[in-house]
Amino acid sequence: MIIAQTPLRLSFVGGGSDMRAFYEKKDGAVVCTAIDKYVYAIVKERFDEDIYLNYSEKERVKDVKDIRHDLVREAMRITGVTAGVEITTLADIPSSGSGLGSSSAITVALLHALHTHQNNLVTAEQLAEEACHIEIDLLNKPIGRQDQYAAAYGGMHRFTFRKNEEVLRQRIRLSPALSRRISENMQLFFTGITRSADTILSEQQQNLSQQDKFDTLAAMVALVSPFSEALTLGDMETCGGLLHKNWILKQSLASGISSDSTRAMYEAARNCGASGGKIAGAGGGGFMFFFTPPAHQAAVRAALEQFREFPFLFSESGSRIIFDGRSYSAK
Repeated sequence: MIIAQTPLRLSFVGGGSDMRAFYEKKDGAVVCTAIDKYVYAIVKERFDEDIYLNYSEKERVKDVKDIRHDLVREAMRITGVTAGVEITTLADIPSSGSGLGSSSAITVALLHALHTHQNNLVTAEQLAEEACHIEIDLLNKPIGRQDQYAAAYGGMHRFTFRKNEEVLRQRIRLSPALSRRISENMQLFFTGITRSADTILSEQQQNLSQQDKFDTLAAMVALVSPFSEALTLGDMETCGGLLHKNWILKQSLASGISSDSTRAMYEAARNCGASGGKIAGAGGGGFMFFFTPPAHQAAVRAALEQFREFPFLFSESGSRIIFDGRSYSAK
């Protein structure tokens, strides 16, 4: 049995500029971090030649082409696993529609576990690129490239997306004390809504043909450098203010990014002392997070008492194999 553990992520500023419709014209950039909430892919060799899948549904098929779970199907094709396995996926959060990059994290975890099953050593770069290829090129999902890289590498990064498809990676290194202090100034709440991001992202992608929408996203990218600097200085007030600007801009990119419910959540938190925040991911539901000074967190928690709070810390680890229970002969 092989178990891959892959982190989820929070995206702070610049989200959306990792889509090809933007970076083919102007460099995109985002700041995001892995968090200590994970997805897991488990691959177990079977005694027979069938393929067994366990996720929110169960499948048993004899041929890879008959697998309904598209991420599993394509990951098996890329890694060359054809039969005789049982694959299980698990997650610390709702497995879809969370806004925490779970779909890409699952793709990375599947690739990592299946490559290991095939005795193939892979780099984080290879995992990220193969996950992008599956989701964007093969399955035509209207998504960008930050989630796959965040899941594969872990840690806190500034990613830059170039016209030639190159992804530049700049790790934002924080001391353990500063990393903990920043995470302690953040609150994450589940909106109670899970949704498919595809509709929102498809509209956002199409809207980038409009100059005003493109300029709005470019303005979000312009927040990346000051946000990165504020993080390294531990300037929580500036971080919150920049997140607030990013959220105001983001809502105009497509309909459905915010709703009456999420806007009410946001205003309630701001009125209780949160300096800024945003919906995680594409919007429409999932998780909402805030930069909130510790002195105001109890008030925000009380104002949002009907929503489940989700404590977390940042994670330095990217995708990794946490268990390989196969027997090996001595050599």
